[in-house]
Amino acid sequence: MGKAISETARSRGHEVICTIDNNSEWEAQSGVLKQADVVIEFSQPDSAPENILRCFSFELPVVSGTTGWNNRMDEIKKQCISGGHTFFYASNYSPGMNIMLEMNRKLAALMARQEGYQILIEEIHHAGKKDAPSGTAISLANDIITLNPSKKRWVNQPASSGEDLEIISIRRNQVPGTHFVRYDSDVDSLEIKHTAHSRKGFALGALLAAEFLPGRKGVFGMADLLSSANH
Repeated sequence: MGKAISETARSRGHEVICTIDNNSEWEAQSGVLKQADVVIEFSQPDSAPENILRCFSFELPVVSGTTGWNNRMDEIKKQCISGGHTFFYASNYSPGMNIMLEMNRKLAALMARQEGYQILIEEIHHAGKKDAPSGTAISLANDIITLNPSKKRWVNQPASSGEDLEIISIRRNQVPGTHFVRYDSDVDSLEIKHTAHSRKGFALGALLAAEFLPGRKGVFGMADLLSSANH
């Protein structure tokens, strides 16, 4: 993602003034960081919260796409608001995937009134992805649970109860990301699916978020970006 974001940034006329790959580089790059307009943070679940807090300490707006650290999300959002900082988060920056998220909500509301359907979510990612299920799969699942009273929780294993929403996670080499939601019954199946062909779509979405942030304070997400783009 770092390479894809750097290439996309330069293609859009931006300058990448530094990259930070480990903890020791934060201090070494502190002087350069102060000249930045925005930081794009794609790292690992165990380091993302501290990376974001460091950016806040530099008074820098942050665009984050790291997933797998939801247990600290409320803390980061509170720090952002109380400190007057700027934070943009999305589990998936692909514009097409965010359209699918909207389709998933509409479909979930329709299917909640139908009987006899089993619901399955499957996500496929590259072998290096640390968290499972993906943040996007969790977003899909949570929206279904909100809109379909028959589902109470998601599980990342075969469902043992009708109240469980099953998410299957598959890891393969060189797969940017595929998600599908399927409704199966005895008479038919219905499926919505998004397949990323490369990381370029994610990189473009992250850059659009970075371009959206100057002059803004608070916590933002893709709904804010897409709403702004439509007006």
